[in-house]
Amino acid sequence: MTAQNSDNGSSADLKSLEHLDEGNEMSRGLTNRHVQFIAIGGTIGTGLFLGSGKSIALTGPSIIFVYIGVGLIMFLLMRAIGEMMYSDPSQHTFINFITRYLGRAWGKFAGWTYWIVLILTGMTEITAVSTYFVTFFGTFGIDLNAWKWLIELCFLVALTGINLIAVKVFGEAEFWFSMIKITLIVGLIVTAIVMLIIGFSYPATHIEGVDGTVSGATVSLTNIADGFQLAPNGWMNFFMSFQMVFFAYQLIEFVGVTVSETQNPRKVLPKAVNELIVRILIFYVGALVAIMAIVPWRNFHQNADGSFGSPFIMVFKYAGLDWAAALVFFVVITAAASALNSLIYSAGRHLYQLAQDSESPAMQRLGEVSDRKVPAKAIIVSGCMILFSPLINAIPGVSGAFVLFASAASAVVIFIYILTMLAHRRYRQSTDFLPDGFVMPAW
Repeated sequence: MTAQNSDNGSSADLKSLEHLDEGNEMSRGLTNRHVQFIAIGGTIGTGLFLGSGKSIALTGPSIIFVYIGVGLIMFLLMRAIGEMMYSDPSQHTFINFITRYLGRAWGKFAGWTYWIVLILTGMTEITAVSTYFVTFFGTFGIDLNAWKWLIELCFLVALTGINLIAVKVFGEAEFWFSMIKITLIVGLIVTAIVMLIIGFSYPATHIEGVDGTVSGATVSLTNIADGFQLAPNGWMNFFMSFQMVFFAYQLIEFVGVTVSETQNPRKVLPKAVNELIVRILIFYVGALVAIMAIVPWRNFHQNADGSFGSPFIMVFKYAGLDWAAALVFFVVITAAASALNSLIYSAGRHLYQLAQDSESPAMQRLGEVSDRKVPAKAIIVSGCMILFSPLINAIPGVSGAFVLFASAASAVVIFIYILTMLAHRRYRQSTDFLPDGFVMPAW
């Protein structure tokens, strides 16, 4: 079905999509609840729990405006993707629209590049999972450094298995992963509100993971406004914070990949995309405001080893919760596992699409679905590629080069976003355009 014979998402149109479940097509096993929480999970990454301290240290309270600004740009990107997906919900990935409106060459470049970025990001996430896992159990005096490779293998096999069973099982896993992350953030915000109401004060305290002693303070919104400047640590640090925030939002477009496996896509997609801005304000901005109301922003500084203490650990420690470090690390492990789970899902779907578009018989075999209506072969190949991570990390010289290569490759995603916006512009100029569809505002 193309956008040319669509009519504002009527039930007749949705019924015409039912044939997609037949033969070699994937099933529509994701419900509205799954997609909503997949969107939330895609918005909240490990960067908020561990990287927000560095963001605050870079530019102080103005980091709130950076999150809002970059969030608005990503929201417009999602509206562009959403509009094209709404016009043709049969597409497995937004990359297909680059092929359709900018040409096969650009589509092939974007498809393979995006898949490689997903694999590289998956490698960094599986490394993060094992690192956080070792750190988490290290707080109990258990040394698991020698078993990092086994931890990575077990996590990867478990998450690949979740993706192979059925898309509904993947959706349920992401639902509970997201619930854990949301619970911690809501807990942080509620803790800050209670502290504000009672005028909570705390003395100078030593926080695990932070060098030296952090000065005491009274919880107040004046901690945010006190000495406010747009670039208190210089304009270079202010602009560097944009890079950090962008990578915190990266892969937020993942929700667009779920459309072809979603029940009632034209009903679910607009709601999932429109609520993105609300999630950004509540989960990112709300958490940052809560953190800086409790901990004055000038108290965030780099440790001797170059790291930054987790603001979440600092906040809960001040609240008298001594088990905060273990709690936050558990949630960080969950966030990293959630990101890896989503990356395996997305990489499998993109390789499946690339295989279907390929003229190579060997590649085309990866474009087949299993009896459970999931692209099993593409998922397994993607998972095996991510499995190279433990081998790379075992070689010191290669490991350092890999980190630089993965960071550079991730930056290519910006170019793919630009191609996506150009494809949206061509879509608006084509006969496929649905004036009564999910139209991007102020396009």
